[in-house]
Amino acid sequence: MTLPFKLPIEPARDKKTLRRQLQAERQAMVDRHQRAVRLQEVLRVWLIGRGETAIGAYWPIKGEFDALPALYRWSEADPSRRIGLPVTDRSTRQLSFHVWYPGCPMEDDAYGIPKPRDTEAFLPQLLLVPCVGFGPQGLRLGYGGGFYDRTLAGVQPRPLTVGLAYSNAFVPWLQAEPHDVPLDAMLTDEGLHWQRPGL
Repeated sequence: MTLPFKLPIEPARDKKTLRRQLQAERQAMVDRHQRAVRLQEVLRVWLIGRGETAIGAYWPIKGEFDALPALYRWSEADPSRRIGLPVTDRSTRQLSFHVWYPGCPMEDDAYGIPKPRDTEAFLPQLLLVPCVGFGPQGLRLGYGGGFYDRTLAGVQPRPLTVGLAYSNAFVPWLQAEPHDVPLDAMLTDEGLHWQRPGL
């Protein structure tokens, strides 16, 4: 007997389709709040003992994990700690990071994503990177725009990069493309998924 439809047994091999599939799954998760609470705890514990005082983050969209509450708690422990959100340069399609704090003035960027308005730019020592999906050895699947890859290829010193995603976004067969810049660590709601040796 042949079924009139095909069940999605494994993630799509085409990256464009895979991105859509993973985003739809993330937004439909019934336990996303519980996973987010666990990932908040994982991130806060991972940051304990880290020496960085400048962290770049992101404004969560499309069901992404919101790292800002954990980062705000991190910043409260030391007044020299800074949190930044990305501002996109439309001509270079690279990101710069500008100081963010709760209640700071915000405005939408060209893509409709909130960004800090008229706050100081700085180079993060550590960069939290949202992942649509992720693979072995720090491989990241983003939205396909290449903003993070271009940014990381052009900044010195290069910040440490830490991917954030829910554990169900792991794609074991994901392979790097020439332009991909691997992450230094990957955190999920299940804990530290991967970390570069010596980090």
